[in-house]
Amino acid sequence: MTASTIAMPLFVKAQTPRPVVETASLPTSPSDADAEARRLAAAVRQGDEVAFRQLYDRYHARLLRFALVLGRGDELLAGDTVQSVFVTAAAKLRRVESEEHLWNWLAQVARQQLAKAWRRRRESAVVSVADLPECLDAVEPDSVLEEHLGAALLAMEPDERQLVEWFYFDSLSHKDIAERLETTPKAVSARLERARAKLRSAITRSLSHEA
Repeated sequence: MTASTIAMPLFVKAQTPRPVVETASLPTSPSDADAEARRLAAAVRQGDEVAFRQLYDRYHARLLRFALVLGRGDELLAGDTVQSVFVTAAAKLRRVESEEHLWNWLAQVARQQLAKAWRRRRESAVVSVADLPECLDAVEPDSVLEEHLGAALLAMEPDERQLVEWFYFDSLSHKDIAERLETTPKAVSARLERARAKLRSAITRSLSHEA
């Protein structure tokens, strides 16, 4: 199977909100979650577009949070990384034994994609070498990385945190958010830019304190 056999859901900021998965369809126990992970992996391997969409819907937000921390708050890098993970999954995802196995596979691909991106930046000197991590193979466990993001979000003002969550984790567009806040998309864009800068700074502080 090649990546072209599945229509990729584009990782774009202007997309409309995805339908919420019905509660009844979600796994209700570890054994159910493991069985669902095995089913999804097998179906994606066979080129099933519905299964691929389910995989994307189930893991894209968690992968984005993961990539935001590993990428030190660089949202463009995180978005590119998540997109690359799903392109790789469409082409190379094989049999998994459990939900944990599936997540670890996706997270490892994310680490590999980020490492490639950092190497390209080193080679092109797009950013200061001092700003780049030494090695992504020795980063902290996923749960600790998610704690860093949680701490960074909590350090933000509630309204800014809500903007970030709507935009990145709920996939709302500027227009969608503007309608909720009864303002203009341009105003939302300006507020998001300030929120992004604060999130990057908060993630960097959190990682620095841990070190």
